[in-house]
Amino acid sequence: KGIETEILKDGSLDYPDEFLKRFEFIIASIHSSFQMPREEMTARILRALAHPQVDVIGHPTGRLVLGRPGYQVDVDALIDGAARWGKALELNSHPYRLDLDWRRCRQARDAGVPISINPDAHETGGIADIRWGVITARKGWLRRQDVLNSRGWEELLAWRRSRSGA
Repeated sequence: KGIETEILKDGSLDYPDEFLKRFEFIIASIHSSFQMPREEMTARILRALAHPQVDVIGHPTGRLVLGRPGYQVDVDALIDGAARWGKALELNSHPYRLDLDWRRCRQARDAGVPISINPDAHETGGIADIRWGVITARKGWLRRQDVLNSRGWEELLAWRRSRSGA
């Protein structure tokens, strides 16, 4: 069982820890308060990234291709934090997101941070968007072993259990 939880303005999550412990996989994402200063936005996401139940940060820059630039965030710090805490970053496959950018995918790979390619599907037809994520991952020189959700379920659970608190 998995869930996407909202990263609140202070970096806490919108569900209590006791509820989150009922899930095997947790993605934390921002869907509001995009106009924060860079330092505050970075601290917000890093706080969520450090949470022991969080596995992946979803659409880490919040960009919408041809729609809006990403929010002001220090992506280098996010990659460093993901590496430090053994977490993953999402490559959101929706053609209007493609977030994490392919250049940052390569940077994350080089730092040992796995990438989770997700379709951002809000209906079954959206699952086909995963192909755009795979194309973006290839452009970013990701290999199968760099992609978290190319692993088998047992390997994925072992990765999650390897982190303290998960």
